[in-house]
Amino acid sequence: MTPFNPEGKQHPNYGEIFGPAMEITDPEDAKQYLAAYMKFMREQWDKEGPEEVAKHSRGHTLEEIAKGNLAYYAGYYDTKTRIRVEKLFDCAHPIFGKAEQGTPTPEEAFAMGQTMAKEK
Repeated sequence: MTPFNPEGKQHPNYGEIFGPAMEITDPEDAKQYLAAYMKFMREQWDKEGPEEVAKHSRGHTLEEIAKGNLAYYAGYYDTKTRIRVEKLFDCAHPIFGKAEQGTPTPEEAFAMGQTMAKEK
């Protein structure tokens, strides 16, 4: 099984958090990795307190945020990896949607990001 944060870092970087998940191919491994990531997130949230959590979560559950983060990170990988990650973790890229529906061109991705920024 793929260990989450095997060095027990208080503040692992994005590559240390999401990089190992991009290599997972087994559904049970994905399930345990997601559970460990969510446990880590919960511990961080417990340290921050309810007001900070409310700011970060914007009404989303911890699981929705965790899956969205995994899918977002997978968006930097090739389509094959993105599809595998989205299936294993039952997630979709928060801006692009499911990879199976198509991958935007760099220009389309930039335009989507601009639109999203203007809406917030």
